[in-house]
Amino acid sequence: MMTLLSNLICAALLNTTSVDPAAAPKSLSFDASAYVTVNNQIRVAVEKTAAEPVLIVLRDQKNRVLFEQFVGKKAQKYAVKLDVAGLADGTYELEVKSKDGSIRKAVNLGSQPVESPTRLVVMK
Repeated sequence: MMTLLSNLICAALLNTTSVDPAAAPKSLSFDASAYVTVNNQIRVAVEKTAAEPVLIVLRDQKNRVLFEQFVGKKAQKYAVKLDVAGLADGTYELEVKSKDGSIRKAVNLGSQPVESPTRLVVMK
């Protein structure tokens, strides 16, 4: 009975997958948030938990760098407003990265068509 139980335990241990620490996702040394405002601006905020430098990059669809900002290791919090009024409508990539890894977000820019009023006021 004891050998059967030890064989079952060995079989169970051989069948389980071990978690490789290198394959597990690492936690980043920063957190970032970004959103597009109605005033044609992208607001980006970075908050760091460790003294590591961070790079903020905005790229277009052809992978050309449109904006690049280096945040030094001494700055714990950083916020920036990017004026994107001159950019064409489309999808852009915003990347915040450090040596630990990166956060990539797709940013969709689109201008809303101007609507003319449909009401007509007539005075007599």
